[in-house]
Amino acid sequence: METSPRLCPTPERSSQMKTDAQWGTAVTLGKFDGLHRGHQKLLGEILRLQSEGYYGIVFAIAPENQTVLFTPEEKRHMLETYGIDCMIRCPFVPEILSMEPESFIADVLCAQLHAKQIVVGTDFRFGYQRKGDVDFLRAMQEKYEYTLCVMEKERFNGREISSTYIREALAGADMELVRNLMGDFYTVEGTILHGHQLGRKIGMPTINLRPEPYKLLPPPGVYYSDVIFPGKEASREGKTQKEDDTRHTENIKAADDSQHAGNIREKDDFRRANNIRPEDMGLQPDQMPVDGENMCILHGITNIGYKPTVDGSFLGIETYLYGTNEDLYGQNVKVLLRSFRRPEQKFTSVEELKAQMERDIQSGKEYFGAG
Repeated sequence: METSPRLCPTPERSSQMKTDAQWGTAVTLGKFDGLHRGHQKLLGEILRLQSEGYYGIVFAIAPENQTVLFTPEEKRHMLETYGIDCMIRCPFVPEILSMEPESFIADVLCAQLHAKQIVVGTDFRFGYQRKGDVDFLRAMQEKYEYTLCVMEKERFNGREISSTYIREALAGADMELVRNLMGDFYTVEGTILHGHQLGRKIGMPTINLRPEPYKLLPPPGVYYSDVIFPGKEASREGKTQKEDDTRHTENIKAADDSQHAGNIREKDDFRRANNIRPEDMGLQPDQMPVDGENMCILHGITNIGYKPTVDGSFLGIETYLYGTNEDLYGQNVKVLLRSFRRPEQKFTSVEELKAQMERDIQSGKEYFGAG
């Protein structure tokens, strides 16, 4: 199985640091829908440049009212985990859509963001009618005093990794392929809500999430999953789980060493001193905080669907957790979808539903190596 190298969540600064007056920004641009293995190559280069003293910026172009693999909040959390200094969400506002490519370079990348390093993929296009491309960016390097880095595409099974490829795999509930393309499990974040309490009444308590309206989900059905939530270290069933389980803690533990925190504060001073104001173009800057919050991970069985046996009123995500009966209402959690078990079904009675849930729970124990 192909895997991708993990990104360092707390990049170390080089001992050969530039002075504040010499600092600039390292900017990567794109839609970043999915933050897949190709995107991770771009982020890896930004992290390397951050270690040399540049202020790292992910400039994420965000089409309005379209389904997304990651919501803005999920994307922000992931970039925070990687250690990226700042994300800027760029909606398709008229000021951006009508810009000639050179104006975008001069007015946004250089005048506002102070870009000294620009990192993009081979197919990146920008400006009015998408007339700008990597050749144009390369031709403008000397005039605008930045350095361009163009990263080749990542491939899997002979095909370029892209958000379209991920969406196709997701539509087929091929969560293993999704994971290979993304370098991690597909996730859904949300706050635990009160449901109908049916699971608790039949002795199988579950947690319920209502996903964001534009969050793209796999087909309704039952999935083996992990759930990450804040809290004390928890014991759990299935201590013989697969070898890769432990890497989740590396993925969600944010940087908390004091040197890295100090670096970000120094870069903030640089940003303010140079009057970097992306909001002037209708953009939304998201500063990445340093967060050392402790997290727990539990295995689960997740149902995605309209609960046809109960009421079928809205699309929800319901998960039975192994090894805990804690009251988790109101907590923000992340559900990692590992593998598809079966499609959603409508049962003739609650008793029939309970019997199927028992079979699903036992199947999950076997999947996780606990029964």
